[in-house]
Parts: sequence; structure tokens; C-alpha cells
Amino acid sequence: MTSKPPTTTPERAARTITDRLEPKNWIILVTLLMGWHADKLAGIGWGLFAALFTGVIPVLFIKFGERHGYWGDKHVRRRQDRLYVIPGIMASVAVGLVLMYTLGAPSEITALIVAMFASLIVVLAITTAWKVSFHTAVPSGAIATLALAYGPWMLLLCPLVPVIGWSRVKLQDHTLAQVIVGAILGAAVGGGVFALLR
Repeated sequence: MTSKPPTTTPERAARTITDRLEPKNWIILVTLLMGWHADKLAGIGWGLFAALFTGVIPVLFIKFGERHGYWGDKHVRRRQDRLYVIPGIMASVAVGLVLMYTLGAPSEITALIVAMFASLIVVLAITTAWKVSFHTAVPSGAIATLALAYGPWMLLLCPLVPVIGWSRVKLQDHTLAQVIVGAILGAAVGGGVFALLR
């Protein structure tokens, strides 16, 4: 299933927001910033390592499936397809997490990745019956963890979450309820697990 090209200015704006602020970009941002917070330049290296398994490899996996017709596009719009995609992402995250523990990554980075994995478990459970929004879950979780690490000024990023939610609803990829639940889930699970483990 491929998306129809946007025909109006609001639809074009929604497509740009959806593509530019997609989960992969938030994941790379939060892993690098958390790496810096954990151990400055050495931490950036750990952040890049974490980003490989939580952002880059999952995107390559999704692109592989898209190219071979297993699902329609990089946003994996059909709920049923996500039941295959999410476990694939979880496998990559789990491998990265084991390697980080084995190699002695800073606890703040491993706590972040455990929080991501926990969020994936909850999203997968919900996805068996309902399509929750990754596009709002990931940034809300990223903002929550960054606020815990860097301080409440990171909450200034919060308005981006409803903007992303609007884009998903405008493109008819999610309902309003799905983007709201995604945002709550990301902050509660991702932020909550990170707060417990860091």
C-alpha cells in the first residue's frame, strides 16, 4: 500500500512534517544527546553504536521489506504489517543492548535502550488489536528521557509532538486517538523505565 501524493498545501506540509520528524530521526538525536550527557565524546561513540541498532538497522530492515513488497512504504501503514516489523526492530535493539552491556556502555545509554525496548513491547501488544502511532510515541519518549537527563528545559520540544500528531491525522494514517495514545505511551513507558534504570 503506497500513499497518494499530497495535493493541497496542508497535505504537503503534513507530509513534510511526517517525513522530517519521523521516528528514526528522533532515535538518532536522543541516542547521541544521551551519549554526550553520559560521557561526552566517548559517549557520542556509544550513542552512535546505539543508533546503529535502534535506528539505522531497523530502517534498513523496513526498506528491505518495502523493496520486496512485504509492506507498502517506510511508515508501514497497515497494522498487520507492523506485527512483523516490530519484532524485527526488537531483535535489532536486543542485539545492540546485549553488546552494549557486554562492552561496558555507560548506564545512562543502556537505560535509554532498555526504555526503548520496553516501549516496543507495549506497542507490539497494542498493535495486535489497534494501530498506535510510532510517530508520536517515539518523540514523546525521547523528550521525556532527555528532560530527565538534561533538565526540564528539554520540555520546550513538547509542542512538536502535537504538530507531528496533526500531520499523521491529516494524512489519514492515524486517528486522533491513536496519536494521543502514542504520545502518552511514549512518555509514560519510555520516560518511566528510563527514570527507574538510569
